[in-house]
This record gives sequence, structure tokens and C-alpha cells, in this order.
Amino acid sequence: MFPRFSPAVAVTSGACDPAFNRVRDLFQERLTSGKEVGVSICINIDGRNVLDIWGGYTDAAKSRSWEKNTLVVVFSSSKLVSALAALMLVDRGLLDVEEKVSKYWPEFAANGKEDTKVWHILSHSSGLPHWDKRLPMESIYDTKASTGMLAEQAPWFKAGEASGYQLVDHGHLLGELVRRISGKSLKQFVAEEIAGPLGADFSLGLAEANWPPFSNLTFKAEDSQTPGFRGAEIGAVNGFANARALARIGSMVSLKGTVDGKQYLGLKTIDQMLQERVSGVDLVLFMKVRFGLGVALPMPEVMPFIPEGNICFWGGWGGSMLVMDLDRRMTIAYAMNKMGPGIIGNENVMAYIDAVYATMAGKRPSASL
Repeated sequence: MFPRFSPAVAVTSGACDPAFNRVRDLFQERLTSGKEVGVSICINIDGRNVLDIWGGYTDAAKSRSWEKNTLVVVFSSSKLVSALAALMLVDRGLLDVEEKVSKYWPEFAANGKEDTKVWHILSHSSGLPHWDKRLPMESIYDTKASTGMLAEQAPWFKAGEASGYQLVDHGHLLGELVRRISGKSLKQFVAEEIAGPLGADFSLGLAEANWPPFSNLTFKAEDSQTPGFRGAEIGAVNGFANARALARIGSMVSLKGTVDGKQYLGLKTIDQMLQERVSGVDLVLFMKVRFGLGVALPMPEVMPFIPEGNICFWGGWGGSMLVMDLDRRMTIAYAMNKMGPGIIGNENVMAYIDAVYATMAGKRPSASL
């Protein structure tokens, strides 16, 4: 049981293996200080949640408590789930990352993109980091039309020569491959073949019945609160989840493809995922990054909170994060509503991840939750 606090203080709820008390205590400290408003964090090891906690409020006015099943937009953490959809097709032999995109999507072979390969899209090195035209968000919500524009335009640079982070269109590009091969929209594929079977509360967009409780504390991210955003399929940015759901999905990778006896990915596909495809200063992010297939790989000199090893990860605008550590069979997930600056983690999640790895270096989990 957690200690009781006065009603004016945000309270941590959930379960924690005693080995991870330092993470829980740090979580409570940051809630109490106001560094967090509403937040959830989950650590899964060997398929078991050794820490699954949440707390705070869903709104800036602190009028509604963050509950066990509260969802929040996780922005670019959505990209990991969209990539997993494509990688599941790779695993089934239906999609080859070394093949040209045009094999599956003939219209894509236009304006210098004839030789662009599937892995270029997965590794953010397709040369299509955004649309040529300045599009309002409402146009991007029209997935069919805005994806067609991507097929027609010329690349900004030669595919594979560098990474140019596919900030908003990553899911459009991957989603069209998923649709052409499976006959399902990316949203449908994620729901039926990832979130549904795993029992993970993740979706691209959000059912209207669930709109009222959500309110991210945003700078200029108010689009996430609009009906258009919540009704659209934007595989790069409009995933809604909590930490437990992200950890459940990420465990597909950390547990080397098999969760609860069901195989989602084979080891060959996971090995491909973790192979570096492009490295250097990203032309959009303006920072050094290493990309595998749909995931970033450790670069301690830039992101010291992610250690070296068989680890892959990515995060979302404001701070959400999903880390998949195959060496330790561990998944770390974080979702929140008080946004910090930057794309890859905020100061809160960096502190939590540091505490997790310090714990792992000293002792193993000890109790059943």
C-alpha cells in the first residue's frame, strides 16, 4: 500500500515491486512538486509488470483524477506501433524491406522515387520528411488524399543518404504499405492484430465516447484536442494510450517476439529491426541519431539515459517514451500530459529511466504484484 496524502496532493496509485521503490518515490516526488500533472509509468520484465503506477490529474485545473485506465495522446511514440504493424508483415513474408516501395505501391515510383526501398521508409531516410506543400492539419486528416500527394512528389534528398525524420507523414507512408498488402487500414490493422490480441488500450485516433476526459497541457499542440485529430488515422502522431498499453505492445520486441505464448514477430525480423540503417545528424531533428527499422538505437553521447546494448526506443513530443531492452527482457513505458521541450524524452522520463537502470544494476525484482 502507498502512504496516504492530503486531498490537495496528487497521489500515486498502482502496484510496485519493492525493488523499484526508488522509481515510485521519484514519481511521487515529481507529482508533489508539480513537475508532473497527470502521468503513468510501467515497467515490464519477463512478461510481468514489476511496476505499473499512475497519478495526478487529467486536466490543468486539477479537477479530474488520472485513473488506472486514463488515456492520453502519445504523439510520436505512435510511430513505434505503426512500424510494428509493417514489421509483422515482414515477418509473414509479405513485405520485404530490401524491395522497392513501388513493388507494393506502384504509384510511388514517380519523380525520382523509383529506387526507394521499404527500409528507407522505416528508417526515416526516404527523402520524404513532409509534404512539399504547406498543408493545414485538416488536409492531413484526409489520409487517402494526403498519402496520394506523397506518392506524387519528388524526394527532398536521395533515399538512404541521410535521415530526415518523417514527423507527421511516417504513418501515411507505412500505412499505405500495410493497406496495400493486408487490405486493412493501418488503424484497423493495429486494432485487430496488435492492440486487440494483446489486450492493450491503444488506438490511432479515439472513439468519440472517450473524448471528454482528456486534456493535454500543451503549447501549440491543441490540435490533439480537436474532433478532426481524434477521428483521423495519423500513424505518426495520433496514438492514444497509457504506459501500461505501450509497455504491453513494446514487450513484443523485448520478449523477442512472443507474448503469453503467442508469436507476433520472429527473431530474424527482430534482428533486422535492430540493425543500424542510417546514422548521423538528422536533417529535420538537427541532432545525431541512429535508426534501425522503425526504431532508434542507443547513442549514449547524445542520449545518456539510454544505455548501450540490444535496446531500441522512441519517444513522443512532450515526453512520452517506449524503451525495449532485449538484453534484460524489459520494457519501460511512460505517458503524461504535462509536456516538456524536445522530441526524445523530457527531464522526468530521463530521471525515471536512470532510476530504472540503477535499480537493475543493483538488484532484481523480488515480489509478485
